[in-house]
Amino acid sequence: MGHRDLGQPRLVVVSNRIADPRKTAAGGLAVALADVLNSTGGLWFGWSGKIDDEAPQGEGKVHVTQAGSVKLATVDLCRADHDSYYLGYANGVLWPVFHYRLDLADFDAGYIAGYRRVNQLFAKKLMPLLRPDDIIWVHDYHLIPLAAELRALGCTQRIGFFLHIPLPPPLILAAIPGHDWLIRALFAYDLVGFQSQADLSHFAGYVTAEAHAQQVEEHRWRAFGRTLEANAFPIGLDVEEFTTLTHAPEGRDMYERMRSEYSRRKLLVGVDRLDYSKGLPQRMRAFRHLLDKYPEARNSATLVQIASPSREDVEAYNDILKEMESLCGSINGNFGELDWMPVRYLHRTVARARLPGLYRASRVGLVTPLRDGMNLVAKEFVVAQNPEDPGVLVLSRFAGAAEQMREALLVNPYDTEGTAAAIQLALSMPLEERRERHEHLMKTIRRQDVHWWCQSFLAALEKAQAEVKGTPWLRL
Repeated sequence: MGHRDLGQPRLVVVSNRIADPRKTAAGGLAVALADVLNSTGGLWFGWSGKIDDEAPQGEGKVHVTQAGSVKLATVDLCRADHDSYYLGYANGVLWPVFHYRLDLADFDAGYIAGYRRVNQLFAKKLMPLLRPDDIIWVHDYHLIPLAAELRALGCTQRIGFFLHIPLPPPLILAAIPGHDWLIRALFAYDLVGFQSQADLSHFAGYVTAEAHAQQVEEHRWRAFGRTLEANAFPIGLDVEEFTTLTHAPEGRDMYERMRSEYSRRKLLVGVDRLDYSKGLPQRMRAFRHLLDKYPEARNSATLVQIASPSREDVEAYNDILKEMESLCGSINGNFGELDWMPVRYLHRTVARARLPGLYRASRVGLVTPLRDGMNLVAKEFVVAQNPEDPGVLVLSRFAGAAEQMREALLVNPYDTEGTAAAIQLALSMPLEERRERHEHLMKTIRRQDVHWWCQSFLAALEKAQAEVKGTPWLRL
């Protein structure tokens, strides 16, 4: 990715959590943004991760530190703000609805006031740190109304928004009380990015039907006195970084150990957060059906399923935890032998440096969410493979990654029998076909990597025709 001069507009990134871009272990977003943040002397703003029980509602201390050429600015939240903004509205309403789970959304708790209050707090604390020619890039569902709050305070800079999770179809979105307020807030941005064409079409359908928006040209809609550009920018992987990780000592050690431990078996691997969107119970039932219907898989196929802990104070997660333990126990009890355990289930986090070795040792990667914005595990699995003897990716058609990764075996995770048949096909696929599929997948992953994602979004944002000056923006 090309570097800019420090004289160029500064990039300001706003996200719920921030990371030091100098540390590659900080995760995908930090890796993606490090280059452009460093080259523009950028600012990264977000929640500090701290809860200040002394602070009144709607207030919080700002902490500013320097990480090389990048300034990190964070805000503390009081307990009530954190609980209503983060646990309540973001994760109790938006997360389930955006993943099509209206049944799990808590609409009645009044969390929306805290969500608005924290977005107003972020806007108030960010404004004094801004420069006139900054380009602001806001990330994810926690901060949908942030641009509207910044505009209300007089912000005229270009502001882009990227939604990392799926956007549901219009009628599901319309089930949220105050849905019209949320989408109106998106029109305070100059550019909105989605993970997939499906998400973009859901947005277009919603704004046309509900907000009576006019499509003025391709990817541009007009409503609420503003013109907004929206497009799909599928997030990618840092291919070089993950390849390096695959061949580093920890990755190699994991690969050798798994190959030695399972020399007589075919390994299948799943790596997910324990979340109801990931389709883990459905995956287990498909694996059980595989063992039941295809006797050749017995005493041969071993599924290593890592389900890292996630928001375990929420009832829905305890339900899925119990269901997973019950399913894994019954599969091992019904099919296991003294020298073969069909499922190795780990309810803990495995270090990222070790995962490439596990992927590389596996004949099949199972990425079968019920709904996912993108799912980078699918891309990581492919990148970690030995091109001479690659494993096969079984991928849910409901993951954003499925739009790009057509050469994977695409499945409907709700179809137990169909998923089991796809897993059997993957286990028995001849080498030539595995190589061909892997080669095509790698071309796409390399072409649309994380640097392409960052560069293409920012290029579109720089060109977006801001219509701020002279446009009154009323506080929502």
